[in-house]
Amino acid sequence: MTYSKTKYSIQILNSLTVDIQITDNPYELAPEDLFVMAARINKKRSFLFVSKVLGKHIPINPQIGLLTGELLASRYMEKVKNVDTGKAAELLSAFKNGSGVINSSPFIHEEHNPVIIGFAETATALGHAFFQSFKRADYFHTTREQLIDRNSVITFEEEHSHATSHRCYTNESLLDNKREIILVDDEMTTGKTAINIIRSIHERFPRKIYTVVSILDWRSLKNQILFDELEKELGIIIHSVSLLKGEIDVKGSPEVHESQSSDELKGNNGLISYIHINNEFPELLSPMNEPSAALSGEVKTIPYLKDSGRFGLDAKRQAGLSVSLAEIGQYLSGKRDGRNTLCLGTGEFMYIPMKLASLMGEGVKFHSTTRSPIFVRNVNEYGAKYGISFQNPEDPEMAQFVYNIPEDYYEELFLFFERKPEKDSLMPFINQLKKYIKNIKIVCFNGGETNE
Repeated sequence: MTYSKTKYSIQILNSLTVDIQITDNPYELAPEDLFVMAARINKKRSFLFVSKVLGKHIPINPQIGLLTGELLASRYMEKVKNVDTGKAAELLSAFKNGSGVINSSPFIHEEHNPVIIGFAETATALGHAFFQSFKRADYFHTTREQLIDRNSVITFEEEHSHATSHRCYTNESLLDNKREIILVDDEMTTGKTAINIIRSIHERFPRKIYTVVSILDWRSLKNQILFDELEKELGIIIHSVSLLKGEIDVKGSPEVHESQSSDELKGNNGLISYIHINNEFPELLSPMNEPSAALSGEVKTIPYLKDSGRFGLDAKRQAGLSVSLAEIGQYLSGKRDGRNTLCLGTGEFMYIPMKLASLMGEGVKFHSTTRSPIFVRNVNEYGAKYGISFQNPEDPEMAQFVYNIPEDYYEELFLFFERKPEKDSLMPFINQLKKYIKNIKIVCFNGGETNE
């Protein structure tokens, strides 16, 4: 990466160049502290900003992931509401020093009562961390899951994604009002996803004010004008909030051969164990009995978690969730065997594992599996140095990936599932992970009434 204070030129695999012009950096954050870049295996978009603070593709201090949501919430209050929360300096200091704020209380007062929506799958935890800053608000995240007995309240498309359709399974009353909608995503490149969901909401549940919040905002002037045109067309106001804003110019395309393979195993030695949270803490987390359909058509009946965010969550339930997770986090901390631990969320199931990871003591990193295929190269300043591709244990028709787990770097892995997968579907993934981490603890929140 070469750069001045506002201009950056990033070379990706010697064949793709991204030039960045920074136009707004309110907290004077170093871009290289927020992201690195990688080449996507995607004809619609050849590049990927790989976040260093989101907890998706790169292992992070989980407290920093939570803190990023809180910092965005503080920035939202400053920019949109012209309110000084009194927290920005503290949050920014913790963010820049690489140490998060554990169990921070909501700091945005009750008079602000928005409906907050996180985008699946990447921003489910970010949206939830943003929401946890409010003393009075509601939250849900979009999902790619397909429930059998529920209709999606709204649907919209994310054109550049590998899984384009978003569904929303919250109670209709959460949208049937005039409250401000805040959409939370990790990044805006064109802003089309935000436009699509605003149109979808406004068609059924019109209101006056929408806000789009993201860590990064790369919309060109042309794309920003699309927001202006939508405001005029629908008679609405759209605010935008980000930690870093600029414009990008992409030249070239990724000229790569096969990605470095991580599928060849050295053997299956290792320790595998299960932790069933629903057995250990049956009263703390409520199940949500909603059968779903996999891509293959197979019906899954193991319950979801009611308070994951998928089905809607208010500030009162969030306060109860925080208390429950503190107890579970202490329990999981007692299950640790080493000083260097990785907690790995799966797909959309990110916030609860991230929050638990933040409560499990020192030496814990967090990130998640993903649907995004990325070219893997072990080179400096590249966003996917290592990679595993595998069939999703919860839906074998779906490809999933996990990146940036060096071989023998972590002493143990806590692998989190909202719903316990079938063992036959799970073991191919586990056998791949054992190349990298020998001690694997599979943490299931629902399902699994017997001990393995």
